[in-house]
Amino acid sequence: MTDPNGSGGTSGTRNLGTSSSDAHGREPSTAQVRPAGAAEHEALQEQPGPRLLQGDPGSLGRAGWWTGLGRGRRATRGGSRAERAALSVLGVVVLFALLGPLVWPDPAAQDLTRFLERPSLSEPLGRDHLGRSVAARLASATRLSLLLAVLCVATAAAAGTVAGVLAAWRGGWIDAALRGASEVLIALPLLLVVLMFSAMASGGSWTLYVGLALAQWVEYFRVVRARSALVLGAPAVEAAGLLQLGHAHLWRRHLWPELRPLLLTLATFGVGTSILALSTLGFVGVGLQPPTAELGLMVTEAFPYWSEAPWMSLAPVIVLTAVLLGLLGLRSQDGTDRVDGTQGAR
Repeated sequence: MTDPNGSGGTSGTRNLGTSSSDAHGREPSTAQVRPAGAAEHEALQEQPGPRLLQGDPGSLGRAGWWTGLGRGRRATRGGSRAERAALSVLGVVVLFALLGPLVWPDPAAQDLTRFLERPSLSEPLGRDHLGRSVAARLASATRLSLLLAVLCVATAAAAGTVAGVLAAWRGGWIDAALRGASEVLIALPLLLVVLMFSAMASGGSWTLYVGLALAQWVEYFRVVRARSALVLGAPAVEAAGLLQLGHAHLWRRHLWPELRPLLLTLATFGVGTSILALSTLGFVGVGLQPPTAELGLMVTEAFPYWSEAPWMSLAPVIVLTAVLLGLLGLRSQDGTDRVDGTQGAR
């Protein structure tokens, strides 16, 4: 006799073995139990060629990554050309501002016998209505505008960065006071702040410098405060504080790498904004006063003689356009590289 327990075990095993058969007792074929697409995958594996072009599972992700990387490299090469073009334009303007006074030394020298003299080899931009060299005045005006703009941006960036980091780090009444001051200034238009300072000191260069710096530091303060608050609350910064690595370490290793790209972007647009503000104030007659050479003031002085000497008005406009397009080219290229890099990483 068969052991009941043994027969029961055998019966249970037989039932398990035949559970996958169909109703007529036929065993399932191999094709019915193989995963879907396995035959196609094996056939593709036997074909020669790179796996990225075949049906390799996961090759789609690697191929997409490789395609995105190639697209990012092509965009970077194209972007490098655009960046070099923008730098070349800015370099030409800066060289003209620095080397122009060596060729045309005195922008205020007058010679009424050369009234509205046409351009020549010695005077490529001719003479104005007072017989002054337009090239000498344009070089002096460009140098003055660039110098004032860089000084305003440097002062505003330094003040805004220090105030933003201090507000995010200390908090409390310091943060509240700085935020209140920034909200008061941000409610006023930029040109209105500069006009108030210019009216108090008759449009001097130092007055315009202080007014532009005071109007621009708010942007740096708000951006730096927001980013510094996130960085200072990170676990890495808390660990550095527990290890007592010091404030210099926090600034060098944590804050500065995060703030540097933001500050560079703000500074680039800040230089363009300052140059436009100076030119606008000079154009309406409330900025720098004659006989100082200034881009906006040169356009205003040349308007009455547009029909006789159009180059007098076009020269400062071309310089302004070149500077602004160069600055915008640098920042737009930086944004394009970041977007392409992100898509390639995805």
